[in-house]
Amino acid sequence: MSSSAILYVKLIGSVVFWGGTWIAGRILAGDLTPYSAAFLRFFFATIFMFFLACRATGKRPSCTGKDILPLAFLGLTGVFLYNILFFSGLQTVTAGRAALIIAATPTFIALGSALIFKEKFTLWKIAGFVLALTGVSTIIGHGNPVSIITEGTSFGDLCIVGCVLSWAAYSLAGKPVMKKIHPIETVFWSCLFGTFMLFGPALYHGLLSEIVSASFIDYSCIIYLALLGTSLGFSWYFEAIQQIGPSKTGIFINLVPVTAVALGAIMLDEPVDLFLVTGGALTIFGVWLTNRN
Repeated sequence: MSSSAILYVKLIGSVVFWGGTWIAGRILAGDLTPYSAAFLRFFFATIFMFFLACRATGKRPSCTGKDILPLAFLGLTGVFLYNILFFSGLQTVTAGRAALIIAATPTFIALGSALIFKEKFTLWKIAGFVLALTGVSTIIGHGNPVSIITEGTSFGDLCIVGCVLSWAAYSLAGKPVMKKIHPIETVFWSCLFGTFMLFGPALYHGLLSEIVSASFIDYSCIIYLALLGTSLGFSWYFEAIQQIGPSKTGIFINLVPVTAVALGAIMLDEPVDLFLVTGGALTIFGVWLTNRN
C-alpha cells in the first residue's frame, strides 16, 4: 500500500474514531457523572498525548511563562467546559442527534474568525451559516425550528449547543497559540490543564467511589475516548494536515456526524427520522458552504 493510501486510511480512521466518541460518551453518560467521565477520559488522554508529543517533536513538551495563560484557557474551553457539557448533554440526547448539532461548529468558528481576526465573511459564508443554523434548529425543534422560541429547548440540547460555543472558543484561541507551539504539544498542554481543572469537581461529585464501581465496559469506553478518540485521532488528523493541507483534510470532518448517526443506529438502536436526516443534511451543507474556497 502506498504512503498516500495509508495516509487516507488513517484520516478515515480518525473520522470513525471521532464518530465513535459519541457512542462511548453516550454509554458513559448513563453510568458516571459528567465530571468523573470527563476527568478519567483526560487523565489517560494526557498520558497518551505526552508520548505522542515527544514522538512528534523529538523532545519533551515545554512552554514558557507567557504561554501558561493561553494554554490554560484552551484547557478551560476545549477540555473542562466542552467535556462537562458533552457528558451532561449525552445523558438525555442521543449520540447521532448530538453529533449533528455539533457539526455546525465550523460555521461558528468562521463567524468568530471574521469578528476577531477580521477574516472575510463572504455571502457564501453567510449563506452557509444561515443554512447550518437552520439545520441545527430543525434537529432541536424536531422538524419545527420555530418551536425553539415557542416551546423552548431541553437542558440536554442546550448542553450540546454549549459544546459548539466552547469548541469554537477553543479553536479561535488556539490559532495564535499553534503558531508558536506544535499543534500536538498544544493538545497535550490543553489536556493537562483541563485535567487539573476537572479533578476538584470530579472529586466532589464522587470520583473515588465511581472509580471503584465503574464496569469493564465503562473503562473500555474511557480508554477508547482517551486513546483512539483523542490521542490517535488528533495525531493522525494533524499528520494529514501536514501532508495534504487543511482544506482537503477538513472535508473529511463532515463525515464525523454521519458516522456517529450510523453507529448510533447500529450499536445503540437510536432512531433516525426524516427530521434528523433533513436537519443534518442542512447543517453539513451549510458547513461546506462556509468553508468552501
